[in-house]
Amino acid sequence: MRPGRVVAAAVCGVGLAGFACASPDTAIDRTEGTGELRGLAVERPFEAPEFALADSRGRRFDFRRETAGSLTLLFFGYTNCPDICPVQMAVLGAALDDLPYADRRQIEVVFVTTDPARDTPDRLRSWLDRFDASFVGLHGELETVNEIQAAFRLPPARIEGASPPPNAGEPYLVGHATPVVAVTGDGVARALYPSGVRQTDWRHDLPLLLRLNRSVSKPGGETGPSGG
Repeated sequence: MRPGRVVAAAVCGVGLAGFACASPDTAIDRTEGTGELRGLAVERPFEAPEFALADSRGRRFDFRRETAGSLTLLFFGYTNCPDICPVQMAVLGAALDDLPYADRRQIEVVFVTTDPARDTPDRLRSWLDRFDASFVGLHGELETVNEIQAAFRLPPARIEGASPPPNAGEPYLVGHATPVVAVTGDGVARALYPSGVRQTDWRHDLPLLLRLNRSVSKPGGETGPSGG
């Protein structure tokens, strides 16, 4: 194994609110030099799955169609998450605020809930608005969401310490994958950003990801967040 190369299993970890883990056979590169991504670059980029879920306003959101041409930052989490989810969204939102307007419009942020029982459309929209009103919130049956995560080589979400699931109103935590997945406008997953990524890391990487996105996206592809 050459320096700087790790397998995804080496970055897996279980925390209070979830875990981060890609498939064991997905090698990733972590580089922090000038001009290199500080995120975890997928060594063998793979095509993102085609899927459609309802957004927080009740509209059908076809992921591949709606994000064509855009740099998309995709995250699976839930609004009752006590730590990882709000931190990931807050840090990302702050970094996006630093971008020039033209660059910001080329980026789509999509949040898929792993807790559809509690994350109603209204709650999802209200929670995302705390970070950026343009962030798209999606929800669907947990089984469907877990199938989507598997296609992104992420582990399934699960209710922690509850079998069967807790009764309505009973508090619980949801274990879920913690990386933000960067998908370029050609529908290819390129990099992962696990929990702990700093605002300075996003500031460093976003221009590089945008440059990559422009080089691989088809001319005329739709760009810019739609806000769901």
